[in-house]
Amino acid sequence: VQLQASGGGLVQAGGSLRLSCAASGRIFGGNVMGWYRQGPGKQRELVAHITGGGSTNYADSVKGRFTISRDNAKNTVYLQMNSLKPEDTAVYYCNFRFLGTSAEFGSWGQGTQVTVSS
Repeated sequence: VQLQASGGGLVQAGGSLRLSCAASGRIFGGNVMGWYRQGPGKQRELVAHITGGGSTNYADSVKGRFTISRDNAKNTVYLQMNSLKPEDTAVYYCNFRFLGTSAEFGSWGQGTQVTVSS
């Protein structure tokens, strides 16, 4: 599975951004698409993920501010990020995995930089 992410950029604190990630290739069966991020000097962490059925999971730090959604017909996942904070600054990575597998063994997008200025 190949992933192509878009969106990201530079925004002031309190602003919004939307990330998109389109999957292509051998997509079949149950799967999970999600977003991870890696800030400067930090380990990669889960931001949010969503199953094909629409079940979601969010990191506590983004609950109430970020919304993940997906269009199964387009094999695309979105991350709407509102009320952005400087601590949200990171490279954001899209991930695709099949149900029952770990994200680390899934497919990863190229990463897109999100920078939030104070």
